[in-house]
Amino acid sequence: MTHAERQAALEEIACQVRSCTRCRLHELRTLAVPGEGNPDTEVVFVGEGPGFNEDRQGRPFVGRAGDLLTKFLATLRWKRDEVFITNIVKCRPPDNRDPEPDEIAACAPYLKRQLEILDPALIVTLGRHSLGRFMPGERISQVHGTVRPVDPESGATNALAFALYHPAAALRSTDVEKTSYADVALIPTTLLEARKRRESAQRSAGPALDAVAPAGPTSPTTTDVTGQALGTATAVAVASAIDEVVPATTPREAPPDNEPDFTLF
Repeated sequence: MTHAERQAALEEIACQVRSCTRCRLHELRTLAVPGEGNPDTEVVFVGEGPGFNEDRQGRPFVGRAGDLLTKFLATLRWKRDEVFITNIVKCRPPDNRDPEPDEIAACAPYLKRQLEILDPALIVTLGRHSLGRFMPGERISQVHGTVRPVDPESGATNALAFALYHPAAALRSTDVEKTSYADVALIPTTLLEARKRRESAQRSAGPALDAVAPAGPTSPTTTDVTGQALGTATAVAVASAIDEVVPATTPREAPPDNEPDFTLF
């Protein structure tokens, strides 16, 4: 699927979400929130549901929790428009209550189709309801910062899921915020692991499949984990893993002298 085809397919889903009446949540919404981001990304962040600000603007993670998510991304030198951000449910539950099981089920086909189109290597879950979709039966307090293979029935045919606390939880607890920054620092190496897993699957499928397979999505253009976010030992581990990545064919600006090159591309 080309960039234009992927973008058009995502916009078609967005149009369906904006006019959706599949569950009771449409009755009180101001705007539905389909999701947004780079249609060619390898990384998808999945939250729980829109809040007050998201309901008013029709965009995901634009309130205080969204500001913190942007800060998390900035520690990797990623931008919002380099990933894709969406939610388990696309309309705001009243008074920010938890989404009901039938509401999650009503939205599930939209999320599944988005993942089929995006074909991500890595899905970052934000909060327990997103965790329940991709790591059923797990508790966020026990599995944050860990990885599981994603069920292909989710729409992501060959992906890993990485668990994070919801940014809203980090806003309520300095301990959770500190933990979340440490967990986010593991995302680059997890993406490399996901890539290797996909490459191994492609090799197993044989050269015939490689000959006809479309170009896959791209990752965020750069990543740089700061020493403050990572700590020295983790930073060295990430740098070592990133050294294994083959550079893109397009030229990129070289880092200044004496500055570690943590770019993925």
